[in-house]
Amino acid sequence: MSRLSSTDAVEAGAEAAEADAPAVDVEAEALLARLGDALGDDLVESHTDQGAVWVRVERDAWADLAGFLRDEEGFGFFNFLSAIDWMPSPFGRDMDSSVDNALDPPEPKEPDPTETGVAGGDTRFQLLARVNDVTSGRSIIAKADLPADDLRAPSWVEVYPGADWHEREAWEMFGIDFDGHPGLRHIYLPGEFEGHPLRKDYPLLARRVKPWPGLVDVELMPTTDDGGDATEGAEP
Repeated sequence: MSRLSSTDAVEAGAEAAEADAPAVDVEAEALLARLGDALGDDLVESHTDQGAVWVRVERDAWADLAGFLRDEEGFGFFNFLSAIDWMPSPFGRDMDSSVDNALDPPEPKEPDPTETGVAGGDTRFQLLARVNDVTSGRSIIAKADLPADDLRAPSWVEVYPGADWHEREAWEMFGIDFDGHPGLRHIYLPGEFEGHPLRKDYPLLARRVKPWPGLVDVELMPTTDDGGDATEGAEP
């Protein structure tokens, strides 16, 4: 049996690694290059995966991104717009059912570090939107960091009219103002409602009276003095 030389082995290893490496999405990389040229430093971070592209931009470039994607790149189909609060809930499991807590008592622990998904993030609140190019089937998920003490962003309604009620929902549920929106008003909640229910620090007081739907309270199984199952051997 012949042996590979060290050079042949290195070349063979490189070829194997290249074969295992994911294929580069040339069109996505070209799109990101054009976005970088158009937005400059306002394009903060990006990520590509299986035809989808994530981009995180500065808040001030949020409306510019929408216009560029529609007018220059052909992303004419607006999919959704929403927000996310990345802060871990301060309530933990105190709103689980009482039986669940008895069966599996929550243990106090340090909160997990905040993770903000692909393309990263530097703030508790982020704005998210998705648009599609119906011809190529490619989609772009856009993200923008929003400072907690100034929750506002430029509206997308002028570019994508379908963003109208999505922005109203984000305003209602997260408290985000959209500059240039034609009329931010409630969709789900009464006008006098106080607070923003999708923020992680909003207490769902009703759930402390009635557990979450789907959590079924069952009686604990009776036990004997030695901790055994009292029903064992009982007549059916």
